[in-house]
Amino acid sequence: MRHRLAGRKLNRSRPHYKRLLQNLACHLFQHHRIVTTVAKAKELRPYAEKLITLAKEKNIPNVRRAVAALGNNRQAKDVARHLFDDIAPTMKDRPGGYTRILRLSNRRLGDGGEQAIIELVNYEPAAQEEE
Repeated sequence: MRHRLAGRKLNRSRPHYKRLLQNLACHLFQHHRIVTTVAKAKELRPYAEKLITLAKEKNIPNVRRAVAALGNNRQAKDVARHLFDDIAPTMKDRPGGYTRILRLSNRRLGDGGEQAIIELVNYEPAAQEEE
């Protein structure tokens, strides 16, 4: 029976699943927009939004919790710094809903998996220069 078992396993062991979410969150905060599968995007959304909510109040315990949630390595420290200094202040007035999932019509070539873009809502892609 599946009583009280929420979330997707994504066909991974528990440590692999945890590390996958850490890596996806790091890349999302670095690039503000990533392309992944729909299932991974749906799993990443609450993980990333909790970290952004945590980053809205900058203090030492919150920074340490964010670094631990992002992997506790050098890259995680840099991403946490970017999260607290650049991303969280832009989300200060939002009560939630910091990410957006957009489904893509084309499927992945290797296995036909559904793809999606997950991005931060205040993300503005670089303006395309007209020739």
